Amino acid sequence: MAVSAGEAVSGPRVVLVTGASGGVGRGIAVACGRAGWTVWIAARRQAQAAEVAAEVDAAGGAGRAIVCDVADPTSVASVVAAVVERDGRLDGVVHNATSGLSPRPADLADVPLVDVGDHVAVSLRGTYLLARAAFRPLRDAGGAYVVLTSEAGFEGKARLPVYAAVKAAQRGVARALAREWGPQGIRVNCLAPLAATPAMEQAFALDPAMAARVLGRNPLGHLGDAADDIGPVVRFLLSDDARYVNGLTVMADGASCPIT
Repeated sequence: MAVSAGEAVSGPRVVLVTGASGGVGRGIAVACGRAGWTVWIAARRQAQAAEVAAEVDAAGGAGRAIVCDVADPTSVASVVAAVVERDGRLDGVVHNATSGLSPRPADLADVPLVDVGDHVAVSLRGTYLLARAAFRPLRDAGGAYVVLTSEAGFEGKARLPVYAAVKAAQRGVARALAREWGPQGIRVNCLAPLAATPAMEQAFALDPAMAARVLGRNPLGHLGDAADDIGPVVRFLLSDDARYVNGLTVMADGASCPIT
C-alpha cells in the first residue's frame, strides 16, 4: 500500500546512494547511517563500497555495498530489485554518481564527443534509469528522490562546459519529476554542494587558479565537509521533515554561487 506524502515512515529508512564509494556520496551515506538508516552504497568499485558500508555500520546504521553502473539499465534495475528483495522497501534514492571526467577542465572545442557521451551517460542517463527503476518502490513507500547537481548548472563554468550542461539538465528533469510524481506521493529535489572531495582536489590540481576563484568568493572561506555539512542536508531532504519540500534545488555551498 502506498504511503501518503504526509505520513511518517515507520522503522529505519532504506536508501540507495549512487557513486557512494567516496567523496560526497560517502558523506551522504555516513550521514544517513548516523540516523540509523539502512544505506545501500551503489558504486562500480566493490572494495571501496564495502569500506563505506563499514563506516555506515560504525555510524549506527546498516551499510550494504552493491556494484552498480548507473548508465546500464540492467545494472540499475537489478540493484533496485536487490534492495527491495532484501529490505522489503525503498524510501529514498540519491543519484550522486558523476563522470570521472567531471573535474578535468577543457575548452569546449577540445572535448571529444566520447567524453560528452560519458557525462551524459552517468549524469542524465543515470538520472533517468534510476527514476524509471525506483518509481514503484518509491511510490509504495511515499519516498523521495534527490539528485546531486552543481552550481555549474546555474552559472556555467569556464572550461567545464559539458559538466555544466548535464548538471543544468538534471535540474530540469528533477523539476519535471517533482510535478509528475508529486500526485503519487514522491518528492523530488536537487542539491548543489561545494565540498572537499578527491574530485575537487583533482580539479584544483589541474587548474591551479581554481582554488583561489572558488574560495575567494565563498563568504565562509572553506569547502564543506561531505559527512558533516553536505550529508545532513540530503538526509533532511529524504526525511519527513522535508515532506512539503518538492521541486527545489538546495544550495549547500556556503553562499559561493551568486545565482540560486
